[in-house]
Amino acid sequence: MPVHPPNPPDFPLNALRAFEAAARLGGFAAAAVELGVTPGAVAAQIKSLESRIGVALFDRRAQGVALTPVAAKVFPQLQSAFDALAMASRTLREEAQPQRVHIAALPCLAQLWLSPQLPGLRARSPEIVVSITAMETPPQVKRSPYDLCLFYGTGPGQRLADDVIFPVCTPEIAARLHHPQQLGALPCIADASWAQDWPNWMRHVGAGEVVVKGPVYSLYSLAVEEAVNGGGVLMGHADLIARHLETGRLVAPFPQKLRLDRGLYLWSSRAKARQGGPIALVQDWLVKGQRPL
Repeated sequence: MPVHPPNPPDFPLNALRAFEAAARLGGFAAAAVELGVTPGAVAAQIKSLESRIGVALFDRRAQGVALTPVAAKVFPQLQSAFDALAMASRTLREEAQPQRVHIAALPCLAQLWLSPQLPGLRARSPEIVVSITAMETPPQVKRSPYDLCLFYGTGPGQRLADDVIFPVCTPEIAARLHHPQQLGALPCIADASWAQDWPNWMRHVGAGEVVVKGPVYSLYSLAVEEAVNGGGVLMGHADLIARHLETGRLVAPFPQKLRLDRGLYLWSSRAKARQGGPIALVQDWLVKGQRPL
């Protein structure tokens, strides 16, 4: 009678994923952000894996973690395996839903730049279904489940526009403003992620000694609404407030503009989007929809 000894148990996939992410990103906290869990959960998964194999994978130090020799040896293989798994998952999604395009975008870009362009895209290509996920940081390119990514930064991908900033407000407030120094007496609305935009613009126009104060918002779209409602002067980003400038709800009280190093970038997580396919069509639509500043 043949004897079939039991196979050794596989390591839990979630624990391997936590280890690979922590090794690649250099810490438990960064891995937790990417995986959408808490740093404690990542630490627990890795500790469970270490207990299972009987060796340490990380040297825990005050300034962070470092791979042990065993972990350093196996990490490249795991990284390649998860890259391949991500690629296979993307292919499976694309084959199962060939007309769906999933876009990851900065929240303000999703609301103020991308969403207004979708009606025209639907009219041109009604067969394409566009899904949007708003997130604060770009996804890891090789692991991204998204077809297109749209973020401010310095790359990767195609630079669609520079990030140009300048104060904007309602026409009623603008009528009272004659020089930048007066901004110190008005509420100056800011976005939490771009806290240095106001000081940088004030220095750019030679008014760096003026301290501006006002409400700070975690969502730029809320800051824009506050400005439209007459709540103060907003540090505007050209691509995000263009439609409000066109309608006259917001105006620029001063002519000076500051062009920042960062820009608006669009890229695909696909190594090569199929020519004429839905991803390429959406990408082409967004690129050609740009206005000159």
